[in-house]
Amino acid sequence: QVQLVESGGGSVQTGGSLRLSCVVNGTIFTLNDVDWYRQTPGNQRELVAGISERGATKYADFVKGRFTITRDNAKKTVYLQMNSLRPEDTAVYYCNVHYESTLGRLRNYWGQGTQVTVSS
Repeated sequence: QVQLVESGGGSVQTGGSLRLSCVVNGTIFTLNDVDWYRQTPGNQRELVAGISERGATKYADFVKGRFTITRDNAKKTVYLQMNSLRPEDTAVYYCNVHYESTLGRLRNYWGQGTQVTVSS
């Protein structure tokens, strides 16, 4: 059974850094696109950054130049390095994973979320 384990959230001051990790536990065939989203109370989940199977990246305008998404396919892990954090980055961050199962089925899975709090 496949599980996603997110970690790395926490509380930092403005200008600080955090690195989020999203680990895929379990046996899969291939790890495809992975995206990071965030959500604040009363608002819809919004895309923060994404990385394709081949490493192509995309970023929301509000994190460009501050956040970096990377992946380690051997470890089935995707990272989100967050620098120059601002109070408005405070949210629950979720990873969304697309993968191909060992039976050849395409799956989409959400992580449980990790809280990031940035204080001024």
